[in-house]
Amino acid sequence: MESPVVVGVDGSAESLAAAEWAAREAARRGAGLRLLHVRGRHPGHGGTDTARSAGQRLAERVLERAAERIHAVRPEVPVDEVQAEGPAAAALAQAAEDADPLVLGSRGLGRVAGLLAGSVSLGVVARATRPVVLVRTDAAGEETEAGGDGRRDVVLGVDVIEPCDEVIAYGFEAARRRRARLRAVHAWRAPDRLTLGGSGGGPAGDQERAEEWLRFLSAVLQVRREKYPDVEVLETVAEGKPADVLLKAASGARLLVVGHRVPGRPALPRTGPVTHAVIQQAGCPLAVVPHG
Repeated sequence: MESPVVVGVDGSAESLAAAEWAAREAARRGAGLRLLHVRGRHPGHGGTDTARSAGQRLAERVLERAAERIHAVRPEVPVDEVQAEGPAAAALAQAAEDADPLVLGSRGLGRVAGLLAGSVSLGVVARATRPVVLVRTDAAGEETEAGGDGRRDVVLGVDVIEPCDEVIAYGFEAARRRRARLRAVHAWRAPDRLTLGGSGGGPAGDQERAEEWLRFLSAVLQVRREKYPDVEVLETVAEGKPADVLLKAASGARLLVVGHRVPGRPALPRTGPVTHAVIQQAGCPLAVVPHG
């Protein structure tokens, strides 16, 4: 049975945008949609009956508003409503275990403000063992129409040194569901010119390295290309920092897909530097796929 798409809602504009995106995703998958509101703890109220009653009423209003938003864009999608107790990051990460995917609103841009506003999203991504999608308010309607040349790519970040099949498979499936082109991107870095001894460090050397990385990328994708013959794939390599390359490639994209390595049971769950950067700055919906 298809796992439900689960979306965390808190009444904010970001969470309503996430609910709309999640409704479209559920329709694509033929799956149900679960609205989840995590009730906060109110310092100083001591868990009194009055506080619990107020929290219950707030939760009901938040869920009702999100359900209305979903009905407006995808009335055919079955919706159920769930409440949970905080802390928010832990409760949402737990919900992700039964979700495919878990969808959250994200305030996105902002190197300083975003670090604060995105603390819950960062905490969920760091803990989750299933895919999490982050959606900004201006990206909720990305599925309604293609832009510009009539197509908007699904962009997939690929590490050809340590490729992860779960991440690649998610990207191909996302493109298939959307009937979109998949743009697979790998970022490479040129060796330090000082270590090259004056040889192989010019434009010709860089071109040769780019072509070699492109061959590696093509080889990594070959198995999935055979399994998804109807998905058009554009393979791209670019010299630069991975986060910068991915953010540039994903400008105007329908979805950006990246991986997040989960190394066993770390004492403090955290995101890697590339994942952290794209969470803060990506302008399109972002799918973070955990892997071992």
